[in-house]
Amino acid sequence: MSYGVAMALQAAVYQRLLAHPALAGLVGTAIYDALPTGILPPIYVAIGPETARDRSDKTGRGAEHEFTVSVVTEASGFATAKAAAAAVSDALVDAPLVLARGRLVALNFYRAVAARIGAGDQRQIDLIFRARVEDA
Repeated sequence: MSYGVAMALQAAVYQRLLAHPALAGLVGTAIYDALPTGILPPIYVAIGPETARDRSDKTGRGAEHEFTVSVVTEASGFATAKAAAAAVSDALVDAPLVLARGRLVALNFYRAVAARIGAGDQRQIDLIFRARVEDA
């Protein structure tokens, strides 16, 4: 197994989300690898936790990365969050990401969890994706 492609995969996912017009129309540039200090915008996207599993075989080293992209909004109801979550999914599923290291074999949606956060209007949708990568 190699975890060497992890940083390249995350960077490519981040750049893809920043460059996606439909997502930009909903959240602007509020797409984070690490949340900034201070007041957050009313809607934002954050790249979250990741789990990697060995998927090496006799042809080479590889891994499956299961990672979370969260959409968080202060809007009441889930409509705003779901619109942004759909744009995230549209941006990433089967995206032709070019990695600085290794090669993306596949990028697929796995599942999502939508939840109300706390007692207020805040909503969060965690989208989980699976990426299969090969390390050169």
